[in-house]
Amino acid sequence: MTDRQIIVSQALIGPGYEPTGPVELRIEAGHLREIRPVSREDTAPGVLAIPALVDGHNHARPLSPTSFGAGMKPLESWLPSLAGIPSVDPYLAAAASFGRSARGGCVGVMVHLIRPMGREPLTKEVHAYAQAASDTGLSIGFAVAMRDRNPIVYGNHSAIAAKLADRFRIDDIWRAETMSPEDQVQRVADVAAEMQSHPHVDVQFGPNGVQWCSDHLLQAIANASAETGRRVHMHFLETREQRKWADRTYPGGIVERLREIGLLSPRLTLAHCVWARPVELAVLAQHGVTIAVNPSSNLHLRSGVARVGRMKASGLRFGLGLDGCAFDEDDDALRELRLFRLLNAGIAFDEEITPADALAGACVTGREIIGLGTGGRIEVGMPADLLLLDLDRLDKDRVTEVDPRHYLFARATREHIIEVIKGGRTIVRDGQVVGFDLDATEDVLRQQYRAAIGSTRHVREAFSALEPLIGEHYRGCC
Repeated sequence: MTDRQIIVSQALIGPGYEPTGPVELRIEAGHLREIRPVSREDTAPGVLAIPALVDGHNHARPLSPTSFGAGMKPLESWLPSLAGIPSVDPYLAAAASFGRSARGGCVGVMVHLIRPMGREPLTKEVHAYAQAASDTGLSIGFAVAMRDRNPIVYGNHSAIAAKLADRFRIDDIWRAETMSPEDQVQRVADVAAEMQSHPHVDVQFGPNGVQWCSDHLLQAIANASAETGRRVHMHFLETREQRKWADRTYPGGIVERLREIGLLSPRLTLAHCVWARPVELAVLAQHGVTIAVNPSSNLHLRSGVARVGRMKASGLRFGLGLDGCAFDEDDDALRELRLFRLLNAGIAFDEEITPADALAGACVTGREIIGLGTGGRIEVGMPADLLLLDLDRLDKDRVTEVDPRHYLFARATREHIIEVIKGGRTIVRDGQVVGFDLDATEDVLRQQYRAAIGSTRHVREAFSALEPLIGEHYRGCC
């Protein structure tokens, strides 16, 4: 149903997300056609309407990597450990991830597909992701992973390989991409051609990161993006080790190198930017680049805390990403929104990131990142993408009248969501995804993983031997 009337006791209205109410929201053809005040006698008790959220950086992981022994590691060890996760049915994998995203309050997700299941060509597998998104009711950005260097560590790993050569051929397990830059660009074009019948999917170039992509590959991506207008989504300066590598590899400056290549433009989204310097942020802002900030992931992987206040001061636009690694590993976007604001609110009376800044990042900029277009505010003419929250449960003490934004940024989790609405259509109601049975989907996935985990025993044994050598490498011991 896309035509309906919703009466709420409070709604966060307009670009400032100001609490207003009680109001009736009239929806026609999936858009907000009227917002009018109503009397309190006509109001459904305790409902707060806010714009639905968008996850600006994710990887559509079927289950948490922690369940496969990948927890409590820095990124540089964590990434190689993922090779021990076996492949499963791609539709079920995507549906589980997207279902959790919707249940957590999102109507759109940026999928940077680093690890496809690989049971069939990517041009075929992408249909599973498109169908899962459609069944969930989500729009998705879909960035095709691209890389061609540094498969194990940043730099030469021959000394590490030699130490393990009598037991494991690590180059056979953690391979560098062998496709040429031109062929990788063509693969993105081929995926985009397959997705033409899926308007809810925006295909993008997905270079994994500068440390994993040669200048030749980045130049090919920059040229193709300029020619086609296709967006680019890339990790950037996520960790301290990436910062060190960048300074060694590009003494003239890594951001300056990207500018010379032609990659900096409003089409570019950079995920993380934890270790970007103020002067670099200013250059990115000058070129209209967008940042996807991932608070919980940065904490889980010991990467640090991104300085969003610096990004704002530089004039950068920023969105919110869960990175498949939310604080409680449950894809709760409302909790992530709170953490995003609390980590960056500022000190004492010096406020850096306001509640309106956080909401605009999660609701407006996130839509731009995934190619979803305008929206993210409760205004006449905007898409009817809404979250209805149980204000009675948020205001559990009901002592006096309080700005509902205080409750939103102090307490709100997915447990307070009554309904997730995309284009006027309900996609989640009372914690249940409408399009399919999420719990049953996850149960089947767990069965598939338990049956397949033995197939990657050799990889997991190799990683156990490799992990301490990775640590030694970054500590300068080998």
